[in-house]
Amino acid sequence: MKKALGIIGIFAAIFLVASLYGENFLTGINLQQLTNRTALYSILALGASIVIVTGGIDLSIGSVVCLAGISVPWLLVEQEWSPWAVLPTVLAGSAAIGLFHGLLITKLRLQPFLVTLCGLLLYRGIARWMTGDQSQGFQGEFGDVRAIALAKFAIPGIENYRLPATVIPMVVLAVLIGLFLSRTVWGRWLLATGRNESAARYSGVPTARLTTLSYVSCSLLAGFGGMLFIFDIGSAQPSDFGNFYELYAIAAAVLGGCSLRGGEASVIGVIVGAATLQVLRNTITLVGLSSQLEFAVIGAVLLIGVAADELVRRFTSRRLERMGAVAKA
Repeated sequence: MKKALGIIGIFAAIFLVASLYGENFLTGINLQQLTNRTALYSILALGASIVIVTGGIDLSIGSVVCLAGISVPWLLVEQEWSPWAVLPTVLAGSAAIGLFHGLLITKLRLQPFLVTLCGLLLYRGIARWMTGDQSQGFQGEFGDVRAIALAKFAIPGIENYRLPATVIPMVVLAVLIGLFLSRTVWGRWLLATGRNESAARYSGVPTARLTTLSYVSCSLLAGFGGMLFIFDIGSAQPSDFGNFYELYAIAAAVLGGCSLRGGEASVIGVIVGAATLQVLRNTITLVGLSSQLEFAVIGAVLLIGVAADELVRRFTSRRLERMGAVAKA
């Protein structure tokens, strides 16, 4: 929880500024949309955080979102598959992508940056080839499938606000991942792998298996998130669907307390980090700033987060050194 205090403070400050200067920010419809987008991006960020905990990185998240999301309407409408066959197939395919990444990284000793960068290009290319670079969306009876995924629940006391159903899987995943990291041997091993892989391996920790599992989890959540995104927007073009989603996922994880060196994570912080980025995007629009500044602002926030992580690490290291010197004296 301590790791999340910084980003919670930043979120509160941005939310206050948006409330004061953003016209219609506190309306029920806007808050409902913010909640929905936060839930969707949080799912991606939770997957990214599992990989970052091991000291790795996954740049293919946006392309996996594209491939998985585009595959759902393509299989339903173009290939006339049953929904009961499409959903598990897409999820299994997403997990297989993560397994492919994990094996390349652990067995061939390739760099995660290189493997997932190639994946970023590969999976979007497959999506564009598979669909003929044509937009894919839901039609006819498949609108009911989308309606189920877009269910909303009325919340008394807030006018025009309804809680999106996407919050449910986000909360379930956050609780499961939080319990996994803090209450299970495998979770502690995962953190140990990120802190010092060599030491963990010599201690008997199955580091290769855990690293592979982290990439499987990340791609699986990216595929699941891609399905929810396509349900949310209804139709998408494979050439741009999911573009830069990995930026939001990684930025939310880093801002939320996940060190890029590995070994540190905060599930609450990741969710608040995702919410902060969405409020930032919304504020940029509401206060009348150019939407072209969006990526510049997010990049600046991410840079500040990484710099703060480095400064905190140095401060902690020096403090431990002083304490050690005092103890010896």
